[in-house]
Amino acid sequence: MGNRREYDIAFVGLKPGLHEYQYEVDDKFFQEYKQADFSGCHAKIKLTLEKNPSFMMLKFEVGGNVDVVCDRCGNNLGMDLWDEFNMVVKLVENPDEMNATEEDPDIYYISRTESHFRIADWIFEFVTLSIPMQRSCKEEEIGGPQCNKEILEMLKKMEEVNSGNNPLSQGLEKFRKNIN
Repeated sequence: MGNRREYDIAFVGLKPGLHEYQYEVDDKFFQEYKQADFSGCHAKIKLTLEKNPSFMMLKFEVGGNVDVVCDRCGNNLGMDLWDEFNMVVKLVENPDEMNATEEDPDIYYISRTESHFRIADWIFEFVTLSIPMQRSCKEEEIGGPQCNKEILEMLKKMEEVNSGNNPLSQGLEKFRKNIN
């Protein structure tokens, strides 16, 4: 991943206490990761770093919007981003060993001899985690101007066909009644 110093935090010269950083990321930021399943990203990240002698508390606040593909009709759907994530960065003698055995994903170890750390991967992860798993419009918006009407009609026809005397549908209906 290129030399992106803007995502490096030089913490050695920072005084103990709170420090704030602002970042704005768009599709260009995510191109280097080659894993994004969204587009039109305009995210703002506010990072609050609390420096202490042997550790740092990081709070990432993610906001903005992104375009995803609707799970229901396949059209683009705009979604708002909003989430908060906390990380603890600890200064230790053996960071590789500690990171390999640490089970808590919110704790990261760096060497006491380090002078900075990179946050680009965390920004990628936290923006990605801010996108809802289910990507579809609300029930009251189904069939609205953003929906693909052809796909919705096909889904409706398939539902009608499958709701008939299909033994599989009947078995699923029994299963559904047992859950409720």
